[in-house]
Amino acid sequence: MKYRKLLGKIKEYHFEFKHVTVLFIILFAFQLIVSLINKAAIKSFLDSTQNWYQKESAEEIANLTTTSLELVLESLEQKDMGLKEKEDKIVQSFDIIFSQQQLNHNIRGIYILVRSGTDVYAIDEGRTLYSFLIRHTGIGKIENTGNLEAIRMYKTIENELTSKEQIYSIVSKNNVFHIFVPFVLRGEYIGAVYMKNSPDFSFITNEVITNYDETSIIYLSLILLGLIAMYFISSYTVKERDETQKLLFDEHEANLKKQINYEKEIIFTKRIYHTHHKAEKIMGFIKEDLRMLAPENINDVKYRVSKYSNFISRVIYDMKWYDPPLQTIRNPIFRTNLNEVIDFMVNNIFLRISSKTSIFEIKVETDPDIPMVTVNEFVVWEIIEPLIQNSIDHGRENNLIIHCRTRYDAAAGKTFLTIEDNGKGISPELLKTDSRGIKNIFIENTTTKSVGMQNTGYGCYIASEITKRCGWEIDAANIETGGCRFTITIPNY
Repeated sequence: MKYRKLLGKIKEYHFEFKHVTVLFIILFAFQLIVSLINKAAIKSFLDSTQNWYQKESAEEIANLTTTSLELVLESLEQKDMGLKEKEDKIVQSFDIIFSQQQLNHNIRGIYILVRSGTDVYAIDEGRTLYSFLIRHTGIGKIENTGNLEAIRMYKTIENELTSKEQIYSIVSKNNVFHIFVPFVLRGEYIGAVYMKNSPDFSFITNEVITNYDETSIIYLSLILLGLIAMYFISSYTVKERDETQKLLFDEHEANLKKQINYEKEIIFTKRIYHTHHKAEKIMGFIKEDLRMLAPENINDVKYRVSKYSNFISRVIYDMKWYDPPLQTIRNPIFRTNLNEVIDFMVNNIFLRISSKTSIFEIKVETDPDIPMVTVNEFVVWEIIEPLIQNSIDHGRENNLIIHCRTRYDAAAGKTFLTIEDNGKGISPELLKTDSRGIKNIFIENTTTKSVGMQNTGYGCYIASEITKRCGWEIDAANIETGGCRFTITIPNY
């Protein structure tokens, strides 16, 4: 149970182990590079030190060996030279000196190099050395096959050894030292003590490098633990920050929702007022038709009243929703003829106002080939009505002509509905676009009407919004000869 709680708490943290891994790899790489550089420097230093120490050590051993041989010979008195017992003791001493030095694993060979006649011989046995030095009987036949390298090197430095009587060292590959110590007996140069020595101090280097590697591992381990601890702390901090941000975002979201709802209520109220105003006008037409009802016009009145009533029903329906469901706006079951809608609205809404007929004229030019649209007929009313009304409100005081046209482009598969007039045109400020690419005339509360008039700047906005819901496009522009034009592009799928 405790394990599960601990695991649950760990899961709450925002561990980014990939980040830890990347940092660790980078640090490890840097540390490895630094370690290699340091190891190379340490190895170079140790090698230099060892070379110096090896040379000194090898020369010291060779010098001591030579001194030992000389001391043994110096201890031999003239009266003892014929005694067999004394002779054996001296030979034994020589052999001990040779064997003791060769017991050292660094020494690969020790010889006394002497010249007899024209040849140089390498002596590594006490009896032969005694015979040569004491009895002067000659060396005899000695096999020098294994010592040719030492003899060859001795020949090259013999003159220098003879003249200077100083220790001479030659270093070959793999740090093998060839030491030549002048062998002087009673002040007379006899030859040289040769020692082949390969001192091995690699264990010191290995020990230093091993300790350095252990230190590097400990250092990297501490870095890794520090990184993990850092991410524990940062993850906890991030968790607290995220919780605070979440609370802030929730509060901001709630405020935004309130603001959006408030704005929707304002827009909804304006829309209700706008549609209510239109509905009042339509109700006046219904009452007027009922007063004029007669047997001879009953069918016309029934047709108009039916259309008016359906429009009123749509207005009431729109009052229920901030955003009416899309299927109530466009739906395959709707089969609306744009030409009929335009003819009805022009003849039975705008031209019914007798006071206006002497001021403006509306001409309708429709293309009979335009296809049906899958948009509710009375939604189309809500688009066309404010655009025609805008031309009437902002047109000239007399001789205003409004053209309503439809045109079908079969190649493009589009229908074009235009409403244009010969009035004053649209103010250039209203044709400018904002950051969203929307022209100012289609933005809410944008108008050129007198300041102080209530609920203005809403007709073109609502026409634009409804056009978007229909999947259509709307644009506004001025005509070069005067007036303005609204163009609605309807794709026919």
